[in-house]
This record gives sequence, C-alpha cells and structure tokens, in this order.
Amino acid sequence: MENPFPRRAAANPTQYNIDAIAKLEHEALDRRSPTERVSDVITKLVGNVGFLLAHLVLIAGWSLVNLHAIPGLKAFDPFPFGVLALVVSSESVFLTIFVLISQSRMARQSERRAHLDLQVGMLSEQELMSGVA
Repeated sequence: MENPFPRRAAANPTQYNIDAIAKLEHEALDRRSPTERVSDVITKLVGNVGFLLAHLVLIAGWSLVNLHAIPGLKAFDPFPFGVLALVVSSESVFLTIFVLISQSRMARQSERRAHLDLQVGMLSEQELMSGVA
C-alpha cells in the first residue's frame, strides 16, 4: 500500500503543511459568493483611516457651507442638517450589513479551522498513546 503522505512532505513536513494551509486558504477565498466578495471589498475600502478622513472633511465642509461660514455659497441643507443625517444613517445601515456579512464568513472559516485543529489534536494524541503502549 502506497503511503498517502507524499515524499515531499516526508522530506520537509513543515513546508508541506504551510503549503497545504495556504492552498486551503486560497480555496476558501475562491468559494466566496458574489455577495461575500463585494462585502469584503467594501469592508476593506471603509476600514481604513482614509475613509475616516474623507468623512471628516465631507461633514466639516457640509457644516461650513450650511452654517453660512463660507461667504458666497448658498446653504442647501440648513441646520439641523436633515439631508446629512439621512445620508449618514443610510450609509451606516449598509456598511453595518456589509461588515456583518464579512464577519459571518470569517466566523464560518474560523469554525472550520477550529474543527480541523481538534481533529489534528485528537490524531496526535492517538499517535502518542499508541506509541506508548
């Protein structure tokens, strides 16, 4: 019977395991649904300091224009900034949904890893115990 553990793995088991894990990670990324892919892209775009700074500039500019702090510009959303509140609250609802979709996918992936870790641990324990007897 042929050994299922390839010769390459026997020669360098650490590198073999690293390559196998990397392959599993790539396969998991390839299995994402279109919604999960979009969600991951959006989460990456909004989860950085640039997005925060853009919002700070946008809100500050919006406030300055609508509080008549910049001469020559007409207010389009006077205080209490109803349109701004609508835009920001709508954005927060959608961003929350996208973040939750990404977190859900990552949680499923983490559960699979934990299950695999449990199996590996049980196999290791079994091998150790059979070597003792």
